[in-house]
This record gives sequence, C-alpha cells and structure tokens, in this order.
Amino acid sequence: MATTLVEQNTADASVADGKAARPTSHAVRIDHVSKSFGRPGPGRQLVLDDISITVGAGEFVTLLGASGCGKSTLLNLVAGLDQPSAGTIDVPGGRPALMFQEHALFPWLTAGKNVELALKLRGVAKTERRSEAERLLELVRLKGAHGKRVHELSGGMRQRVALARALAQDSRLLLMDEPFAALDTITRDVLHEELTRIWAETSVSVLFVTHNVREAVRLAERVVLLSSRPGRIAREWQVGFPQPRRIEDAAVAELSVEITEQLRGEIRRHGQH
Repeated sequence: MATTLVEQNTADASVADGKAARPTSHAVRIDHVSKSFGRPGPGRQLVLDDISITVGAGEFVTLLGASGCGKSTLLNLVAGLDQPSAGTIDVPGGRPALMFQEHALFPWLTAGKNVELALKLRGVAKTERRSEAERLLELVRLKGAHGKRVHELSGGMRQRVALARALAQDSRLLLMDEPFAALDTITRDVLHEELTRIWAETSVSVLFVTHNVREAVRLAERVVLLSSRPGRIAREWQVGFPQPRRIEDAAVAELSVEITEQLRGEIRRHGQH
C-alpha cells in the first residue's frame, strides 16, 4: 500500500458555519484504486474499480451504496488492513482510527481501561492515561463511566466507549463502518447528534460508511455514491445546508429522495447483469 507519512499543513482556513478552523491539506487521497480478490483468471472478482476520492482535512464524507458494493473493502484499504490491487492511498497523518459496526470492546476491561489501552499503545505515559481516558469519556457524554464493565453498558453506551477509544488514537482521520446500524432508532438519533458535536469540536476528518441514505445526508458535508459490483463512483453530492441537522428536516428528506432514486437506479442496473 503506497502510503506517505507526511506532516499535515497547519494553515488556518475560515469555515462559514462557525466550525473550528481546519488545516488545508487532505486527510486521505484515494487515487485510481482498484481491488480484486481471488487468483488471476476467469474466477477473479473485481470488487472496486478505479476509485478516486479525496477527503479534506476536517471534512465529513459518507460512502453510500447497496450491500456488497465494496464500501467496507475500501475502508479496510484506507485503514491499511489490506492492499489495493492498483492505485495508491495517501494518508498524511499516519494510520487512521477505525470504528466498526460492533463495538469490539474487551469485556474483561472496564470502559475506562478499554480507552486506556488505546492510549497505552499510542505511548501515553501511565500517569496520564487515567485522566485522558476520563476526558475522552466525558467528551462522548459518559462522565463517571470509567469503572463500568462492558456488560453494564447499553448498546449506545458501548458505541460511545468505542468512539472514545478511537479518538484516543489521536488520529486526524476517523473511519467508521456502519457504527450505528445495530442500534434502535432513538439511540441512533442521539449518537448522530453526539458524533456531529464531537466532529465540530475536534475537527477530525471522518470517512463514514453507511447504506442508510438519510443517515448519510444528516451527517455528511459530502455524500459519495458507489455503484455495485464492481464498486465505482456513481455520483457525489455536496450537502449545502448547515449543521446541526435533524433526520426529519425537510432539506434532509428532499436530498435523501434524490439520492435514493439514484441508488435505486444503480441497483436496477446491477440486477440486469
């Protein structure tokens, strides 16, 4: 995987919606990336074909598409968990943080110790880990939860701990693979609000995978639609209305209808092959 580790530019950029100033460099540049599985020959499966996406520093981008279009595969490539078959991926800030659909917390550790483990792996001194873990738990609205065991936490609380652990890696790029898909509607709605707030407060860049159109529009500054098998960029939308948004907002609903129609077209085209 061709990943260049370089320092991000720190020049300030003005942001019209009042969000904190962000660097002007990119968080990740995906350049003509393709991915195939299997041995060379007729049975080789092309999953991603000639994908080019740049996520700006501090930008929130959602990857949207039908199941099996290669969204998670692309996220794994950006995370460094697999190598592209062609093309390059440049992540200037080093290894991204990755948050999965499942919380993947260690059940024998407390909420705080799960976060502290990420700090330890990052090289944070033992004397500083407790206070930093508590700060991150407070950031995700889990103040006082440091000593709670995983089984004592609700599904939403577990995902908050997983988010705090991802933030503990101090990466400038957060990769999120359908992290709220298994949650009930109300909990998911609350966590949408929390994620938007944390993104605004930290200016971290986010690349968020989902197949939920309204979730994509509610959260993102830009929505990228992938076609199916192989995954190609079908279309992009700039989401021009400001945060915070509600999933039931008229503007969210209107753009969601447009994107859904495009998504249905891609699914129909795939179904004809």
